[in-house]
Amino acid sequence: MQQFHQMDVGEPTSASLPSKSRRTLIKGAVAGAVGAAGLGGTAMAALPMLNAHAAPTNHADCLTSIQDIFTIARTAERLAVTFYTNGIKNADKLGIQGAKLDVLKAALVEEQIHELYFAAAGGKALASTFSFPHGSTTFENLSAFIATQQQLEGVFDSAFLSAIREFCAHGRSDLAQIAGQIATVEAEHRALGRFIGGLEPADDWAFSPVLIAKVGDAPALVKKAGYLSPKNGNSYEYHQASTEDQGVVYRKPFAVSCS
Repeated sequence: MQQFHQMDVGEPTSASLPSKSRRTLIKGAVAGAVGAAGLGGTAMAALPMLNAHAAPTNHADCLTSIQDIFTIARTAERLAVTFYTNGIKNADKLGIQGAKLDVLKAALVEEQIHELYFAAAGGKALASTFSFPHGSTTFENLSAFIATQQQLEGVFDSAFLSAIREFCAHGRSDLAQIAGQIATVEAEHRALGRFIGGLEPADDWAFSPVLIAKVGDAPALVKKAGYLSPKNGNSYEYHQASTEDQGVVYRKPFAVSCS
């Protein structure tokens, strides 16, 4: 008999700001995150893409603690909320309206729900103020906005895929399933971003790449890409967004077990 356990989402706990850095597994950066995607834009330098051939193992040194996964995931979701909040705020400048704007609004709600889940699970926040590789241009130029969205969602998806393996290694298949539930949503965001940017096909991956061997490598990767270095003129504060959107359903994760 299958048992479905619904997990509640609570309010975020107070955040601490540890300064611990983590090594990055970036083996190299290649140009073309903008150009190869067909985004163009004369002011746009290519965002770095990451090596997609990291080889995860089952060794203990290739595992992130469950607590750290919750903390890193919560921070990533805060970055996502900050990104979509500012995208929606500047939708007129970006030329995003109608059904495409609705996509961004739904993505914002989903990322906020994820952030609240990891907060309720005990995840802390490594950061609440973020930067973007293209600074304010990110929210003024559609090419820059979509290129940034593609990089972020690609890395988020990869991190949750790594989390699936790590949760299983920790003996927590229930959490692995929840990580999979989130990974599929992040992949939807990526495809819908390509749709907004007019990229064809919108669904261009047969297998989502795993860019990191473990979730614990994600903070250094994101920092190197330019998202954790806020400064004057390129500083964006996280603010909790409303999750009221009747179109967004399945708002709580279900852990499924067989007995």
